[in-house]
Amino acid sequence: MKKILPFFPLLMVQLISAQTMTGDKIIQKVNDVLNVESSYSKSEMTITTSSGKLRTFVSESWSMKNGEKNLVRYISPRRVKDQAILMLNNADDIWAYFPRTQRVRKLATHAKKQKMQGSDFSYEDMGSGDAFINDYTCKRLDDEEKNGQDCYTLEMVKKPESDISYSRLVMWVVKDNFVPVAIQYFEEDNPSRLKKELVSSDIRVIDGIPTAMEFVMYNRTDNTQTSMKILDVHYNIEISDSFFTERNLKK
Repeated sequence: MKKILPFFPLLMVQLISAQTMTGDKIIQKVNDVLNVESSYSKSEMTITTSSGKLRTFVSESWSMKNGEKNLVRYISPRRVKDQAILMLNNADDIWAYFPRTQRVRKLATHAKKQKMQGSDFSYEDMGSGDAFINDYTCKRLDDEEKNGQDCYTLEMVKKPESDISYSRLVMWVVKDNFVPVAIQYFEEDNPSRLKKELVSSDIRVIDGIPTAMEFVMYNRTDNTQTSMKILDVHYNIEISDSFFTERNLKK
């Protein structure tokens, strides 16, 4: 008993802390993990079409102000090399640069709900910043194990004034690091119909930030999927506002 007693208060504190974690507190911690002040990453994205055909893209991306500003530049394949996308104001404003014409085009407002390079990720999925906080009300459900991880389970319902693409989300968040290992996205006009599901894996600590290095987005409507592998990533890098401009898209 003497050996067990000293650990009993710590165990009680951990249990009480877990019980008092509300949905709002959990999603705030998730947001803090996902949206750091600034970042750089290089990734490989592979789209699997409904016929089983594979299309692979490699790109670099930069973000700033906790995901409010994002710039993506494609490296390969050759036909998209140097194409670039600028997303500002959490993807409410989007510009695309096409090197063949050497022109920058501003996309329509509704474009954020469209597929990015034909993948199962929309512009909104890739650049929505604080959407989990601003666009949804969050409720904690019963804890569950998901993908072999002990998780908090959250249900997030779209706020009436929001213009987000999904009516609700169900999210499984790893208790140890607040990384979402799975997110279910339900159709905008039908909260009971599953549209897409994101599964994350290979969580590593990079620059002090827990990071999922691999993702798969399953499109349950189109029977397609898109996998993404992070090849390189750095956080809290030095970067200026001038980097996220139309002029810089052409560089």
